[in-house]
Amino acid sequence: MNASDIFPEESANKAEAKPKHTVFVKELSEKDRHRILKHFLALEESDRLLRFGTYLPDAMIEKYVDGIDFSRDKVFGVVSHHFRLVGVGHLAYAARSETDEATDKDKVAEFGVSVSKSARGKGVGFKLFERGAIHCRNDDIDTLYMHCLSSNQTMIHIAKKAGMAIHREYGEADAYLKILPADAVSVLKEAVQEQVAAIDYTIKANARAAAKWLGNLPGMKDEHK
Repeated sequence: MNASDIFPEESANKAEAKPKHTVFVKELSEKDRHRILKHFLALEESDRLLRFGTYLPDAMIEKYVDGIDFSRDKVFGVVSHHFRLVGVGHLAYAARSETDEATDKDKVAEFGVSVSKSARGKGVGFKLFERGAIHCRNDDIDTLYMHCLSSNQTMIHIAKKAGMAIHREYGEADAYLKILPADAVSVLKEAVQEQVAAIDYTIKANARAAAKWLGNLPGMKDEHK
């Protein structure tokens, strides 16, 4: 899936938007809640500040993750070869406010992204955003918002690369993206991407399970003593 298929204005920068590494983005579910929590708890203090706009202690992180409604919102993840979540994107839906002039739809969406330190510089953040945007497109959402600190240069870069309109005020930045209506191509692309990501997820999960099983064998345990 190319960024230009979702963001037509990005076609001129297509080469720049293409990540250097293959990144598979999979939709997460209730069974991944503990992995999502582990990902957020591993974020450094400065990274928590950039992701949530304020520093959240562990107890507040746990409350946030416990409150994710997978039947309403969408959460996307990128897993490493060691089957650890190294990127999480939370697409939260909300009713359109009466003062919102950017859309006439009943709902809008806001996207938040976090990437582990070990996975930065590989296009993970943009691929998560790209997946969130195409899902909005296929779910009849025409306006996607992103809120972050003005100091969060990574998210500002992603927003600019996606062609989002950015507004800065009081040290914070609000950006929104107008999304094209869904078509057969966008629906197929999201389905294919999810299928490929699900296969990648299963392979990594099975490899991790096999490694743990081998590690628990008596002979293998003795070798590691």
